[in-house]
Amino acid sequence: MFKKTIKFMALRKAFYVVAALLMIGSIASLAVKQLNLGLDFTGGALVELNYDEPADLESIRQTLQAAGWADAVVQNFGASTDVIIRLASDDPNLGSEIARLIQREDAGEVTVKRVEFIGPQVGEELRDQGGLGMLLALGGILLYVSLRFQMKFAAAAIVAIFHDVIFVLGFFAFFGLSFDLTVLAALLAVIGYSLNDTIVVFDRVRENLRLMRTADLEEVINVSTTQTLARTLATSFSTILVLLALFYFGGENIHGFATALLVGVLIGTYSSIYVSNGLLMTFKLTREDLIPPQIEETVDDRP
Repeated sequence: MFKKTIKFMALRKAFYVVAALLMIGSIASLAVKQLNLGLDFTGGALVELNYDEPADLESIRQTLQAAGWADAVVQNFGASTDVIIRLASDDPNLGSEIARLIQREDAGEVTVKRVEFIGPQVGEELRDQGGLGMLLALGGILLYVSLRFQMKFAAAAIVAIFHDVIFVLGFFAFFGLSFDLTVLAALLAVIGYSLNDTIVVFDRVRENLRLMRTADLEEVINVSTTQTLARTLATSFSTILVLLALFYFGGENIHGFATALLVGVLIGTYSSIYVSNGLLMTFKLTREDLIPPQIEETVDDRP
């Protein structure tokens, strides 16, 4: 599609500055505002209600707000007659109190289907296990890319992935969006998406380093990125269309999931072009790096 080679690396220093500013802003947001951890991590009460007619979510929110629970999350669960209420609290009896309040205030027929309390200890375990899972995923990626390509490729890929993950976390911290297990799952999906995008470009860079023997590294990366750009843009565009549909029509349950993936896909597309490729130049990748070391054979002269 692109007949003329686009000189991506000519702007790499400017985009390094952009990437650095994004990282500083994201880390500052995480440090100052911190993540707004959801019920899965903090513990709290969950109440599931069933109405005989489609529930008025706004009326339920106003009822809870008037009773002092302005931070309650009210959303449909499956059908429009099923409602879930989530509140961050350390009171194991709060769920029952909320259920009685809604039954008393609502004029329609309301059935309490479920009342649960998630203790802080459970939330802490989920947080720790989720963080450990992300670290193990990054460690596996480092090993995989090191074995398939070379350590300079692996280091560039890991830095780009960290860049994407930190930015998504900073985005959620800055806007105060709820961070729950669905968002954590989206972060793992962002890692996979970003890695896949990066690997496609790295494959072409490795191939062109062997074919374009007289070209320098900057030209090889520009040619390789231009050759894979149509594929990268098509993949990103089609993925974003699906995520927009999930965001607008998937219900409030997966808003966080869709938001994290939307931000991750956009930043991952940028980082696979400028961050990971730019780092290959910073690390001074050479053709010799792709040549496996020769193992010298020793001749045994003993009789």
